[in-house]
Amino acid sequence: MRAACAALSGVIAGFCALAVAELAAAAVRPEAGPVTAVGGAVIDRTPPALKDFAVRNFGTNDKLVLELGILVILALFAVAVGLLALRHRLAGAAAVLVFGAVGATAAIGRPEGRVPDALPSVVGALVGAGVLYLLAGRLVPARPSGSRAAGGFDRRGFVVAAGVAAVASAGAGLLGRRLTSAVQAGAEASRRDLKLPVPGSPAPAVPAGADLDVRGVSPFVTPAEDFYRVDTALVVPRVDAGAWRLRIHGKGVTRPVTLTFQDLLRREVVERDITLTCVSNEVGGPYVGNARWLGVRLAALLREAGVRPPSEGGPADQLVARSVDGMTIGTPVEDVMDGRDALLAFGMNGEPLPFEHGFPVRMVVPGLYGYVSACKWVKDIELTTFDAYDAYWVKRTWSRRAPVKTQARIDTPRPFASPKAGTVPVAGVAWAQHRGITRVEVRVDGGPWHPARLGAPAGRDVWRQWVWEWPATPGSHTLEVRATDGTGATQTARRAGTVPDGATGWHSVVVDVS
Repeated sequence: MRAACAALSGVIAGFCALAVAELAAAAVRPEAGPVTAVGGAVIDRTPPALKDFAVRNFGTNDKLVLELGILVILALFAVAVGLLALRHRLAGAAAVLVFGAVGATAAIGRPEGRVPDALPSVVGALVGAGVLYLLAGRLVPARPSGSRAAGGFDRRGFVVAAGVAAVASAGAGLLGRRLTSAVQAGAEASRRDLKLPVPGSPAPAVPAGADLDVRGVSPFVTPAEDFYRVDTALVVPRVDAGAWRLRIHGKGVTRPVTLTFQDLLRREVVERDITLTCVSNEVGGPYVGNARWLGVRLAALLREAGVRPPSEGGPADQLVARSVDGMTIGTPVEDVMDGRDALLAFGMNGEPLPFEHGFPVRMVVPGLYGYVSACKWVKDIELTTFDAYDAYWVKRTWSRRAPVKTQARIDTPRPFASPKAGTVPVAGVAWAQHRGITRVEVRVDGGPWHPARLGAPAGRDVWRQWVWEWPATPGSHTLEVRATDGTGATQTARRAGTVPDGATGWHSVVVDVS
């Protein structure tokens, strides 16, 4: 009985520590909470292969899985500490303080970390240690001369103390969440009240026939709620557009500038359809989407700051974009300034950017994988060189330069589907941003290649739908697809993983025709 109560004491103390830390984080910033800080530190130190495994198997739920894993570990640790406190009260309390120190160190050690970020973990650990010390004291056996039964402990006193601690910590946690919501209310209001300007350079109308309207194929425009999200932010930043600032500085910048959100809105606004792809996208994977983006030309801002690309003698060949969550993204300056529609975007599919996709401002650079181009919640752009600085992902063995590779995907029929014999539409999407798609071919069971019918071209930065009418016969069959880009190059059959610069190979599905 005492051992069970001791384990419960540890869990309650841990709950108190996390709840108080949440309350303290509301006064500092949500990202300073111990679970978020430790989770971020784990992400920073996770090998690329393991990160890839998490994205591949858990998708956009990878962060939820990580947080749940941390909470499970904390619960087990709390049980162990509670049992330790049963024998050594001070040692148990000290163990809680040590774990608090781990959270504080993780918070300060994050790329965007600062000294005040340690406060939630420290305060939470002090409270948790105190609660554990007090609850453990209630488990001390009574002496024979005491009012309790010999060898027993104050069960009623323990239940009362544990109940009070649990209720108080629940209140602290709820208050912390309310305060955090209040702090974020300004950011949410700035997005809600934003009226997007009419673009001075609107996107061309989507040509008739771009969307083939084949059942099961990804829509030409990906809704924001369905657009893939792959980043390292355990807590989605909520940035008030009115307080947002962007600084442009560094090597070759003769006129450093700091821009407000209103400064961007006063510039020529550009609207473009651009397909984005994540480097973690396996062959046939889901981490690709097409949207209509609204923003301003990044190249024009750089030229006004005095930046020249390397082809014009500029000293900087890398643009390092920094996010409010500490992420750094390194982009080739030449690619940003070569005439492509590289944007500082604030609109997506006719609405302000969702917070999950970078509100108030993010980068969008067609033709490059997101980890070298698509900085969300951007706040700082520094001009430098690839020799002088390695951005976040490059430090973790990914390539410095990563143009999107030509890929085609079969959306229908799905793997292991059982279509009926006869004409079966085999269809999907293909992409080769900034080169465009000119041909897609399908083959069955290693036989001859058959040209697919393509959707009308909507630009070289946009994916194309395709369909081939297959005269399916009964039995098990393997379907394969390959695409050819605007340079005349056909995608390679060689299978390679996503690390270090994107997956290659032909997508295939096996179906059983009845």
